[in-house]
Amino acid sequence: MLVNLSIRNIVLIEKLDLTWRAGLCTLTGETGAGKSILLDALALATGARGDAGLVRSGAEQGTVTAAFDIPEDKLVKRIMEEHDLPCEGQIILRRVQSKDGRSRAFINDAPVSVNLLKTIGSELVEIHGQNESQSLTDGPVQLSLLDSYAGHGDKVDALKQKYSHLMECEEQLELYKNASDRAAAEEDFLRHALKELEKIDPKEGEEESLSEERTLLMNSEKIAGYIAEALVLMEGDKALQSSLNGALRQLEKVSDQAAGRLDTTITALERAVIEADEAQTQLLEASRDLVYDPQRLEQVEERLFGLKALARKHAVQVDQLPATKTMLQQQLDDIESGADRLNELQQNVEKAFKDYEVLALSISKTRQQAALKLDKTVMKELEPLKLNGGGFQTVLSHVTPSMGTATGIDSVQFMASTNPGMPAGPISKIASGGELARFMLALKVALAEASEPLTMIFDEVDAGVGGAVAEAVGSRLKLLAENGQVLVVTHSPQVAACGNHHWLISKSVDDDSTMTRVEELSTQNREEEIARMLAGASVTEEARAAAVRLLGGQL
Repeated sequence: MLVNLSIRNIVLIEKLDLTWRAGLCTLTGETGAGKSILLDALALATGARGDAGLVRSGAEQGTVTAAFDIPEDKLVKRIMEEHDLPCEGQIILRRVQSKDGRSRAFINDAPVSVNLLKTIGSELVEIHGQNESQSLTDGPVQLSLLDSYAGHGDKVDALKQKYSHLMECEEQLELYKNASDRAAAEEDFLRHALKELEKIDPKEGEEESLSEERTLLMNSEKIAGYIAEALVLMEGDKALQSSLNGALRQLEKVSDQAAGRLDTTITALERAVIEADEAQTQLLEASRDLVYDPQRLEQVEERLFGLKALARKHAVQVDQLPATKTMLQQQLDDIESGADRLNELQQNVEKAFKDYEVLALSISKTRQQAALKLDKTVMKELEPLKLNGGGFQTVLSHVTPSMGTATGIDSVQFMASTNPGMPAGPISKIASGGELARFMLALKVALAEASEPLTMIFDEVDAGVGGAVAEAVGSRLKLLAENGQVLVVTHSPQVAACGNHHWLISKSVDDDSTMTRVEELSTQNREEEIARMLAGASVTEEARAAAVRLLGGQL
């Protein structure tokens, strides 16, 4: 239940703090006084789209704060717990709208997204604008109303999830079929390409080793010549080893008399002799190994060029050819094993469809039962709303489960007749604006039995009706408010008189500034306001007496 509403700098309201009560709360006032501003402000606080135009002229920002008392088991508390929001005592929604168009949202002083504010707000308040009754002509809205009455919202939510899962399974199957078709078309190419790679059998790092061997083979004669010259120099009369050995022998003759000063040199010469011998040995081995082989060179070049040609063909590096071979083999394996995967995906679709079908048929059966009950309940409300002789029927049509949607296999159309003997037709074509409003009110009274209590707000639901019909509308609104709270903006004195509480909205001009004011009326002031609504600009004693009679029937 809405208990407090605080508004700062919204349109014509500079500062306003209102305390609300349970039951039917009526709001009246002259046209243009600002009744709709209150509804716009409350809508903003409960998650409606922000609008810079709502900020009062001259102010930087406007703020609306709405406080609610809720039952312990209210769904909104569970939603808040899921989002780690504090939830003790009242729930306070606050919206700050800046004149630059930006807005911020808070729940119990914790910053939240506007979407979350809207989710929470929709569980606390239901706002019906002046054209709300037109929504009765919309099929999805009618289906939603029926589901609300049936009380199987959890099943409908589960059905949407099952439908989504079914769509995902069908999409996966379709994608795999398309991929399989493309793969099958490329199978011949894959087999030919794999055969080429298997024939050459590329090895990782092979390009580098072949390039090195090719370079060596191409230069083997030149290298052999230089090795031979080096060996001649090392083995001649003035060979390095002979010179080193001669120097070593001369120093060894006097090493004992040199007091150790030649020891380091002698050691170095010994190492040099050993290294020179080893170098000569390695040169001899290299000379024997290095043989010019034109046939081997041809083989190396043929393989190296073959590898490079295949790499260009597959648009990869030579070293990536082994991985390319593995990838082509995997693609062929996938084609060969595709039947198993295709069968698996088809089974997934069949299972998902069966799960959807079972729940969709169950929901459809519940809807049919609820439709019959709803028709009876609404019919009981037509006479009090002065639709005597009228009729109401919920017509369900079905499609096969294979043609179902996220909401199931059913579509709904509310059919109505407004006079005895008239054939029933779609409610949008049969009912006038005032009759639509009354049909909507009858539905709301019927649905209230199956819904959690929440604050309901009606903006001129009595538009287009008057006299006894308006009085009937007022009585049903009061009935609707018995276990909750209903706020109604009205121009009808009959509806205003039905209220448990009454607020007057007025507009005043002070120092060239226009402001909207709201005042809760006492019993005497209510009589005067209802008399004004009955008489117009000039309130007569007859109007006052009529107002007393109207209120006397309600108080």
